[in-house]
Amino acid sequence: MNRINPRKLLLSKWTAAQPKNREKHFLVTELFCDDEGTVLEIELQAVLTQRAERLDWQILKDPAEWHLGWK
Repeated sequence: MNRINPRKLLLSKWTAAQPKNREKHFLVTELFCDDEGTVLEIELQAVLTQRAERLDWQILKDPAEWHLGWK
């Protein structure tokens, strides 16, 4: 399991374990927080297509889905 500090996710780089539509490398472009500053969701943007999607940040903990950095 990937250990992640949610406050340091902004602009971090991620590689999809099973790429779809040739989208393999992603960048965290935005953090969505509640009123207390707790990170709830992130916006991941594909480097190749610039497509963005909003996800729960904890999905990045699963090494079967995501790898930290670009590989």
